[in-house]
Amino acid sequence: MKNPFVEELRWRGMLHDIMPETENHLNEKRASGYIGFDPTADSLHIGSLVQIMILMHFQRAGHRPIALVGGATGMIGDPSGKSAERNLLNEETLDKNINGIKNQLARFLDFDASNDNAAVLVNNLDWMKDYSLIDFSRDIGKHITVNYMMSKDSVKKRLGSESQVGMSFTEFTYQLLQGYDFLHLYKNLDCTLQMGGSDQWGNITTGTELVRRKASGKAYAITCPLITKADGTKFGKTEGGNIWLDKSRTSPYKFYQYWLNASDEDAASYIKIFTFLSEDEIRTLIEEHNQAPHLRVLQNRIANEVTLLVHSQEDLNNAQKASQILFGKSTSEDLKSLDGATFLDVFEGVPQAELTLDSLEEGVDIIAALAAESQFLKSNGEARRALKENSISVNKAKVQETYKITSQDLINERYVLLQRGKKTYFILNFV
Repeated sequence: MKNPFVEELRWRGMLHDIMPETENHLNEKRASGYIGFDPTADSLHIGSLVQIMILMHFQRAGHRPIALVGGATGMIGDPSGKSAERNLLNEETLDKNINGIKNQLARFLDFDASNDNAAVLVNNLDWMKDYSLIDFSRDIGKHITVNYMMSKDSVKKRLGSESQVGMSFTEFTYQLLQGYDFLHLYKNLDCTLQMGGSDQWGNITTGTELVRRKASGKAYAITCPLITKADGTKFGKTEGGNIWLDKSRTSPYKFYQYWLNASDEDAASYIKIFTFLSEDEIRTLIEEHNQAPHLRVLQNRIANEVTLLVHSQEDLNNAQKASQILFGKSTSEDLKSLDGATFLDVFEGVPQAELTLDSLEEGVDIIAALAAESQFLKSNGEARRALKENSISVNKAKVQETYKITSQDLINERYVLLQRGKKTYFILNFV
């Protein structure tokens, strides 16, 4: 019998593997299911957002989501999908990372204990830190054979003839530790389902097997596909690195731009995975987009929905405003309303010159600002010609030869944007 939660994942393209009888189990009662998050940084990135969306769908379907932060397993590193061993993290770094991730998850999941299906946050270090190797080997290790562990793809790939790296004992034990997490949650929180990316199938099924052998219980598994981009480049990555959920690592403007710049093919996939829009709404949006692809209806809707989900309405408004600035659909006041970080994000890579704030007391002559003070233009003569051609703007407003730059022109009390024509920019930085 079909289950609403599983059906939701299925039509959204978020279902890869599912253990037999999982849907029947979810139809029988409110279930508890968990997903693990690796604390390799103090922020999650948009690759983790797929798993967060699954937990949100799970909670919306009436079930209880458990978010596990791998304080213990994070000290080892999951070999799944990795060609080389990760660097091990120290306890201080792990603590910082775990706290950052906890704060982020609270934005997406309802942890209000008064609700029947309130989300739960756990750290596997709490039950692993005092577990001795001897006890673990005796109590857990004897229930899973080496043959079974060797059969997992994550192990075979690293031990195969093509691998130049091999696998340490530390990484080899990872699946057993993750399996024990499932067993612990099964016993203590009645957790019967683990979810994750398709590369986690081997680790997850080790957990279900451990529940069967050690606790004579029945546990279930669901995985989602790993998100890929149509052009073959890695999802969630740009030339500048990961797209993070923490605005101090990736600004809301850059976050917004990432979704806005998605290809048409990727946008048709992302709209299903990263929003809560209904199937009918999405079908209508895709049809509208296909009729006029140049309007980028899908990309705009995704950028709006995901930026609002991860950040805030104010952040979304600022990102939208900042995006319009580059396309000339803005005023001088719009530009001045940007905070300094967003302003620099919008005009990343634009050359700058430093001037003193004191020079603004009498005003900076526009010709000097364009030439001698900045070298934006080669000479005073070129500056005069450009001004006569009406091709010079200060903060998006056209100016004439008599104009003086004053403190009234400052953006975020520091910057002034010079512009020649439509696309040639220069920043005056008053310090």
